[in-house]
Amino acid sequence: MPYSVVRKFEKTIAEYCGARHGVAVSSCTNAIFLCLIWYRHAFSETPEIQLPSRTYIGVACSAINAGYKVEFDKDRWKGSYWLSPLAIRDSALQFKRDMHKSGFTCISFHIRKHIPIGRGGMILTDDGNAAEWLRKARYDGREEKAMQDQRDFDISGYNMYMSPDQAARGLQLFDIIKDKDLPDMDDYETYPDLTQYRIFK
Repeated sequence: MPYSVVRKFEKTIAEYCGARHGVAVSSCTNAIFLCLIWYRHAFSETPEIQLPSRTYIGVACSAINAGYKVEFDKDRWKGSYWLSPLAIRDSALQFKRDMHKSGFTCISFHIRKHIPIGRGGMILTDDGNAAEWLRKARYDGREEKAMQDQRDFDISGYNMYMSPDQAARGLQLFDIIKDKDLPDMDDYETYPDLTQYRIFK
């Protein structure tokens, strides 16, 4: 099965980071978006999301596109931060053994990150029901099988899956860094203040 390498990559990263489940997706931004949609699906809530004013613009756009109102704070962060009050953590600039503690941890495999596949991300969680839903949601609502073998669909999904070749490269790169103590990246000053843009006013 071509997607067995994706499952292997998910299992490898989840075990290293201390999570029961990993769901590989096309980017960390999309990982955050899917987690936000999961909250709406599971709890029918769209609370106000608190974000640092200096972060990647895609995170704020994802929150808006998922139906949330965004408020910004001036808190400085390094490595990761929470999308308060939800249990979603943007950990695009962090990768450590046992880093996952609770909720959803979203990590990045962008070319400038700790495992530089070039593109890709992953959701770490201990919630098996959420992981099952997220796997379908990332793959157009499909299960990991041939289209003609799926009898029905129960969710409207998104095209945000990780391809097998990206997962295979991720496994190779992980093998190089797995024994290293990687510092949290501190890109706070490189992000512009999002409150200056019209779309967020």
